[in-house]
Amino acid sequence: MLTEKRRTITRGAMVAMALAMAIPSLAQERRFSADDLPRLVRIGDPQLSPDGKAVLSVIARANLKDNRWEGELTLIDVATKASRVLTQGRQGVSSARWSPDGRSIAFLAQDAGGKAQVHILSMDGGDARVLTAAKTGVTHLAWRPDGAALAFAAADEEPEKFGEARFEDAFEVGNHSYLDRAARKPIHIWTVAVADGATRRLTSGPRSLPLGLPPTGAPSQLNWTPDGTAIITVQADTPATGDADSSRLIRVEVATGSVQPLLPTPTSVRVPVLSPDGRSLAYGTARDGVPAHQSRVMIAPVAGGPPRDAAPNLDVAVELVGWLADSQTVLLSGTDGTRSGLWLARDGKATRLDLGDLDPASVDIGSTGAIAFTASSPTRPPELFVLPAPGDKPAALTNLQTATDGMTLGRQETLTWKSEGYTADGVITYPPDYKPGEKRPLVLYIHGGPVSASKHTFTTSSQILAAQGWIVLEPNYRGSNNRGYRFQQAIIRDATAGPGRDIMAGVAELKRRGLIDETRMAVTGWSYGGMMTSWLIGAYPQAWKAAVAGAPVTDILDQYSTADSNRQRAAQYGPSPFVGDNMASYSRQSPIFQAWKARAPTLIMADVGDWRVTIPQAYKLYRALSDNKVEVKFVAFPVPGHSPADPIRGRDVWRRWVDWLKPRLAP
Repeated sequence: MLTEKRRTITRGAMVAMALAMAIPSLAQERRFSADDLPRLVRIGDPQLSPDGKAVLSVIARANLKDNRWEGELTLIDVATKASRVLTQGRQGVSSARWSPDGRSIAFLAQDAGGKAQVHILSMDGGDARVLTAAKTGVTHLAWRPDGAALAFAAADEEPEKFGEARFEDAFEVGNHSYLDRAARKPIHIWTVAVADGATRRLTSGPRSLPLGLPPTGAPSQLNWTPDGTAIITVQADTPATGDADSSRLIRVEVATGSVQPLLPTPTSVRVPVLSPDGRSLAYGTARDGVPAHQSRVMIAPVAGGPPRDAAPNLDVAVELVGWLADSQTVLLSGTDGTRSGLWLARDGKATRLDLGDLDPASVDIGSTGAIAFTASSPTRPPELFVLPAPGDKPAALTNLQTATDGMTLGRQETLTWKSEGYTADGVITYPPDYKPGEKRPLVLYIHGGPVSASKHTFTTSSQILAAQGWIVLEPNYRGSNNRGYRFQQAIIRDATAGPGRDIMAGVAELKRRGLIDETRMAVTGWSYGGMMTSWLIGAYPQAWKAAVAGAPVTDILDQYSTADSNRQRAAQYGPSPFVGDNMASYSRQSPIFQAWKARAPTLIMADVGDWRVTIPQAYKLYRALSDNKVEVKFVAFPVPGHSPADPIRGRDVWRRWVDWLKPRLAP
């Protein structure tokens, strides 16, 4: 009896083990979640050494105890892939740049008062030394060609006040965000000697290097001429963020500080780069000089003459990466369809580099012709790569993203559809356990911008949502910068209704293919994605079981009047709403004026200190939904910026996102 019983138990255990091996438990399957966000590594700003043998990069990891991302300047050997941390314990490490001879590195890091200062680190060993003491913090740096000095930029100081004058702090309001509490000071150029730290001011006055607030990148950089006698950069009328469209190219003579415009009339330009031989200048601008138009890269002779488009036949919104050593070829980046790419442009012709399924982000060109870049793929978060020469295959230099090792990710594919004469596209992410023929709930995740695009590569948002068993569609609506000039321009004076029809045409295509349960659909997004979410819940009220509107643009009158880009929005929305009867056009495009029709339970999230999409717009949506008896929750994060930048609040955003949708999309 005991023997037979023992055999029965053994057979049962064996059957159970066999079943466990044949059918893995869902409980054992690891999927990407909000809790994995702090485990990702941030890899940025790669810089190739002058000899091409090493790459510098700022590699940041989450410190949850202090709730911050801590970046370390790291050196990676190209041949061996061995890495070495060069800085430890310093906050705010960024903008690392090799000296011309490769023997030193200049970088920015915070001083004891939290201000960014230039630091110098010798490759012979020893700790970095602080080179500057700018009371307002340094924003830009660039080595002089002989390596004996650097140029840097810093805002002017507030004059020191005493007694009653300390409280005379009223300021004149200009084209700033309404969140500003003092007038911004102009940003000017200085030089500093490497040997003794002696500084000298080069520019002064009300004009300023243009200011770009995150998530906008720096609109200018400092370019030394090869002989070290002048600096070429961008200067705007004022440091007001709304005046960035007044920027112009200038040449600053180092000996005298005199400033000379390089174009006959002011025009909006950004990120100029001087060719290695000093004869040509490449820079970014907008097609036809209109800020909302497709971004282009122009090349102008420094000696004078009309600028030319670097790639006139390439109908892709491109940004400038830099020059190759031949001073004839520029490297461009952009998005074509649902893939980002790099193009070499010479003599008006552009050739795309073959990067396989890699989606490049931050890119640097070395003096040897090598290209270093960060890139993700559909199954891998960003790593660091090097392309030894155009035509070679990219080689991975890092393997830092262990958070997704052994994880089951959602499969992606690109979807295209027709919408009112346009071909729109988007990216589908399927649940990890999806089987053909199934119908699953749909979650739209709508990108911001609108001058941006969702791409066929690893994205945390789509993986988090797909992991819940939902099909995720990231639609590229008109206004996105991935399908050419005509598609991008179609959003002008039609900020919501036209893009909304494009998105709904994508949803209709999913229905036609039998992929989704149309009784369980949610619409979500952040920034312009929050704007389209706010529009769609009013324009198509019966379609949605739930919505999440992050940093939502709900009233474009507020965007024009109170946000950091303010009056520049007229290029997209139409002429000033305060001139003639243009107010009616702004109202027609604003989601808030049809929010009364919405019925979907909606979660609203926003930062109280958001300069890009001011939080009163979220309050308006909350009040409109609440007053119309729609289920709504409004969560505000007490931090500055367009979205929470710290790891804990960033994780909290996505926990709330999922928790809001989960019960409302349940069967």
